[in-house]
Amino acid sequence: MNFLKRTLTAFVLMTIFFLVIQFMPLLGFFIVLQILILVSLFEFYNLFSAKKIYPHKTLGIALALIISSSFYFEEISVELALFVALLVAGLYFLIYYNTLEKLVSFHSSVALTFFGAFYLSFTLNFFYPLMEERGAFYIYFLLVVIIVGDTGAYLIGSLWGRRKMVPIASPRKTWEGSIAGILTACLGALAAQQVLLPDAVLWKAILCGFLVHAVAQISDPLESLFKRAVGVKDSSNILPGHGGFLDRVDSLILAAPFFYFFLKYFWE
Repeated sequence: MNFLKRTLTAFVLMTIFFLVIQFMPLLGFFIVLQILILVSLFEFYNLFSAKKIYPHKTLGIALALIISSSFYFEEISVELALFVALLVAGLYFLIYYNTLEKLVSFHSSVALTFFGAFYLSFTLNFFYPLMEERGAFYIYFLLVVIIVGDTGAYLIGSLWGRRKMVPIASPRKTWEGSIAGILTACLGALAAQQVLLPDAVLWKAILCGFLVHAVAQISDPLESLFKRAVGVKDSSNILPGHGGFLDRVDSLILAAPFFYFFLKYFWE
């Protein structure tokens, strides 16, 4: 039953993502991306309620959107957006923390509020310049590398995995699964290059698949550390059989910006 739910949810998500990537105008793509980021940010903030830590969600949303604006508006640099976000956060905290009782939670709430906005908005927003500058096929290439690599890592790791890779963050991840994931990601990159990007240099596409999935294997357990720290398995239960949106984008948080910079500095 769980397998059926996972499969059905995955099919629906893949269909929605395909329609958004393939047919949405750039503004629509950007808006949908912001919705995904903000939902993931809500899930990130909600994780810490189990430890009675409460990030400032409204402020976090504002900070995330300020950072997002630098990706959409050419006039707003990332440096300016980060400074404005820091200025807004500083003013907010000075006004909010006006009693000794509130001050007790200052360090943890402030750190998680700002980190969450930066962690998800700065990274996942790289999908927008990928779409704007490169087009849908490059995003498909990235997704194929991640999905095929993750599938290979899961299958081989489940069957033959013995040596734990990051037992605290992800107890079921093994070095055998990690190697299998990178190798299958290279095969996925090869297939995606042949079908989607035939003009691309083959060895660069394969190297890209190798490196992107290696970065994804850092990104995934990094997100898991937050869940382990508060003792939860999934970021939410909004997606039947898959947990939350944060659980589904965890590999892409670092992989998407890495892929963008690989294309910018090494692809051509």
